[in-house]
Amino acid sequence: MFIVTAIVSAVLAALLVFSAVGKLRKDAAQVKVMETVGFPLDKLWLLAASELAGDVGLVVGLFWWPIGVAAAVGVILYFVGAVVAHVRVRDNPTNAVVMLAVAIAVLILRLVTI
Repeated sequence: MFIVTAIVSAVLAALLVFSAVGKLRKDAAQVKVMETVGFPLDKLWLLAASELAGDVGLVVGLFWWPIGVAAAVGVILYFVGAVVAHVRVRDNPTNAVVMLAVAIAVLILRLVTI
């Protein structure tokens, strides 16, 4: 079961890095989404930093489970916020919901492998 946890955690970590890099580079697609949900573009670095912290926590958490659990909870809260931001402006939250589901799966898997 740990191998599945490691794989799903690595996939989520990779997606978080990809998203964070896009925010730091102010990728046009991500800027459009942020404008849609009303997030200030000068604060994109905060979202990127949160994603990178989650990424590091997920990877370190494979070796020390309390960090993994904390990181998964943090990533879940991050994507709950993303879903709420999209729903608030009646935008399609599908990507955020998928990421939220993966983060929940990581938390469950991490808890099962303690």
